[in-house]
Amino acid sequence: MRKVDITRLIPQRAPILMVDELVRVDGDEAETSFEVKADNYFIEQGSLAEVGLIEHIAQSASALAGYKAITAGATEPPVGLIGEVKRFHCYRCPRVGETLRTTIRMGAEVAGVTLLSGETRVQEEVVADTQMKIFVP
Repeated sequence: MRKVDITRLIPQRAPILMVDELVRVDGDEAETSFEVKADNYFIEQGSLAEVGLIEHIAQSASALAGYKAITAGATEPPVGLIGEVKRFHCYRCPRVGETLRTTIRMGAEVAGVTLLSGETRVQEEVVADTQMKIFVP
């Protein structure tokens, strides 16, 4: 996989851009990276808030969807909406300076709604995981 400018893959822009790079794509699975910076919109007391983790996981899924769309010939990434967050676990909030590595696994898609799972790590430590339903109108 060749490196692609993340802004070609997802519609989000600063100050809410929550993915630095799409690292790997393998079918319906992908990995992203994101460095937590002090000026991030979701920083609370030196750490990324839980809602920031949810947004990061959703944008990681968006990066995979965007990559698939662009490689299939689309000129713009699809815009999706979080329809449901299920079984979200935050084991700890990542601190400023840490790099997140998130694995996304896309599941079934029915009528524009896709089920996905996401797991976020800092080095080898799992810091969050969840399931989501994403709606692409």
